[in-house]
Order: sequence, then C-alpha cells, then structure tokens
Amino acid sequence: MTDDPSGPGAPPMVRIAGVDKHFGDLHVLRDINMDVAPGQVVVVLGPSGSGKSTLCRAINRLEPIDSGVIEVDGKPLPAEGKDLAKLRADVGMVFQSFNLFAHKTILENVTLGPIKVRKVSKGDAEQRALQLLERVGIANQRDKYPAQLSGGQQQRAAIARALAMRPKVMLFDEPTSALDPEMVNEVLDTMVGLAKEGMTMIVVTHEMGFARKAADRVVFMADGEIVEDSTPDTFFTAPRSERAKDFLSKILTH
Repeated sequence: MTDDPSGPGAPPMVRIAGVDKHFGDLHVLRDINMDVAPGQVVVVLGPSGSGKSTLCRAINRLEPIDSGVIEVDGKPLPAEGKDLAKLRADVGMVFQSFNLFAHKTILENVTLGPIKVRKVSKGDAEQRALQLLERVGIANQRDKYPAQLSGGQQQRAAIARALAMRPKVMLFDEPTSALDPEMVNEVLDTMVGLAKEGMTMIVVTHEMGFARKAADRVVFMADGEIVEDSTPDTFFTAPRSERAKDFLSKILTH
C-alpha cells in the first residue's frame, strides 16, 4: 500500500460527481459521488445488479452517463473521437473476458496499442512488452496465441496489455470471475503487485481476500447507490448499513 504520492490537497486522479445512468426504466447509477486519489486502490463491492460494472465502464466511457461529471486527471471525459481514444489510453481496463486478439501472439497483443495509439516504435514497444510479460510471469509465452494459454495466463496477458499503454488509472471489472479457482490467485497476485507499486486502481470484484489485502478503500454499492465508503478494516469488521451486513453475512459464511 502506498501513501498518496502527490501529497495532501492534490487533485483526484478520478472524480465522479452527481453521476446518474438509466437503462430504460432501470436507474442503475443514482447520484454517484466518489474521488479517487493518485495511487489509491479502491475496491467496489456489492450484490449483482448493484451498478458496480456500469460504474467501472462509465469511467472510460464504454457506458455513456445521463448526467453528472466524470474527470480523469482533471479532465472531463470526452464524448468521442481522438480525445476519447486518448482517454482510453490513459485508463487501462481489464474485463472478465480477456478480449485478446485471437489471431495475434501474446507479444503482438501487448505491443499493438503502444505502436498504434501512442506511436511508439516497434523496437521500444517490444522491449517494454517483454518487461511487462516478465513482470506478470508469462514472458515464456510471448510467441503463443491466446488459445494456447490458460485462462489465468490470458488474464495476465490482458493486464500486461493494459499496462503497456502506461495508463494513469487501471480499471478491473470482475477480472477473476471467469477463471478456474486455481488460476484466481495468480491474477490477484499480479494485481497486488501493481497496488504496491502505487498504480491508481478501481477494482470491481467478489474476492474479499484481495479487498482486505490490497485495498485502501472499500466502496459498497447496492441498488445503484454508494451505501458505504470506508477502509477495508472498518467495512469487514463494523459495516454500518443493514445492506452491507446482509451482503457480508451471505459471503463470509460460505
């Protein structure tokens, strides 16, 4: 866990203010307000359908919002075009499904964004990609195609691919939910390593161990609202709301 590297009073890396979102009649995000400081790891918990994934996807504009403001590093989210592509380069995203390009090798998957979007030379992109693949523990898989890797390896490749863009923020949307149980830890270990290095992270997950170990803050959502926002210690030992107590009693007893 890192101290906020930019000192007190620094502008938030992510600012979410008064955000609302509907899918038809369904009010999926209700007046969401949340600031994430540089270097902070925020874990978003909550029952299915609480709006966690929608919130995550709204931060890099995969889901447009109806009202409110989302800023990344002091800049409001652009609506479309080149500015949006630039924002997406600054906000790395790792999903449940690995979304790797099936017809490209792992190395090509990791170098594609930096070459195309960041205009990095192929040599520099490959050098950085190999460092990242080493860091996530799959450098020896660099010439394989995604289908030749296990789910855990593919997800670590997806993390390396997001990091290759040198993002300011990393979003993780249920990154382990599609994995076999024995592969979950290798992905979570990679994420814990990132958290320790001071990466700003917003993580939607069901992995309570990760929340306890790596989070600076736990944000608990239910019915499209933020119900609690506290330290992991406080949330797990003394949740304030009935919704959170109910949620924890269901998961922690299994």
